[in-house]
Amino acid sequence: MVEQSDRPIALIDCNNFYVSCERVFDMSLRGIPVIVLSNNDGCAVARSDDYVELQAASSFQAATE
Repeated sequence: MVEQSDRPIALIDCNNFYVSCERVFDMSLRGIPVIVLSNNDGCAVARSDDYVELQAASSFQAATE
């Protein structure tokens, strides 16, 4: 059995957090698809919703050709 704790637990979903931060500091990024890469290995750590929509649309187009 799992013991209950009196300590509160918080879950914060920071969807696109790094993209939002980049757009605050660089206004030219607003309204365009953005991907934020990590410093060490180039892995995507965040992507904007408009990028996800663009990627889905291009994937659908490639599948129908």
